[in-house]
Amino acid sequence: MHKQLPALQPLAPLPDISIQSSPDLPAYLQEKELSQEIRDLVMSLPTEKGWAAYYLHSISRNPKDTFVSLWHFTNKLRKPKEMGENSLEEAFDKFCRGVRLYGPFGDHVLSYWKLSLEKPERVLFLKYEDLKKEPKVQLRKLSEFLGCPFSQKEETCGVVDEILNLCSFDNLSNLEVNKTRKLPSGEENCTFFRRGETGDSMNHLAAEMLEKMDPITEQKLNSCG
Repeated sequence: MHKQLPALQPLAPLPDISIQSSPDLPAYLQEKELSQEIRDLVMSLPTEKGWAAYYLHSISRNPKDTFVSLWHFTNKLRKPKEMGENSLEEAFDKFCRGVRLYGPFGDHVLSYWKLSLEKPERVLFLKYEDLKKEPKVQLRKLSEFLGCPFSQKEETCGVVDEILNLCSFDNLSNLEVNKTRKLPSGEENCTFFRRGETGDSMNHLAAEMLEKMDPITEQKLNSCG
């Protein structure tokens, strides 16, 4: 999947982030918002027929749950193994300070949300929680956004359910290619599979951590619901 759908913002090698002052961060760690190149591309695309391939959709998630998943993934991807794990407390502090790939989480998400308002015909902003709660509704929304709404016949024949099954965690994680293969950069495909649950942060973060992140989230993301 990573080779078929390459990221618009490439994943830089994960460093051992032990930096205290953000001005000294590498350039890719200082990138707070949607890159100007992507913004310019989306804003300049014509809307007439013939440009149907140029669509961008972003999926946002609760910051607390996002952090927990990020912590798990970065620990799996750390090289060499002798580096050990990032402690939950240290990683949480860095996340709150914006010391992460693509900069502060709130700024990164907000930039996509704003662009979806500026170019709704080109940018679709979805929420992870909505995908979990009502996958059929969100899939239909995505298909309409891409200009390929499901026909009545497709609905009746169960195409929506079939697509959801093909894209399900259980199906994708059990494909042989995802259990045994690696990316060209060396990461095992299985590393990218973790069953995400809404509210999972409650099982990992202490009460004071949850309270610390609340005002940060409200300050940055209150405007986009």
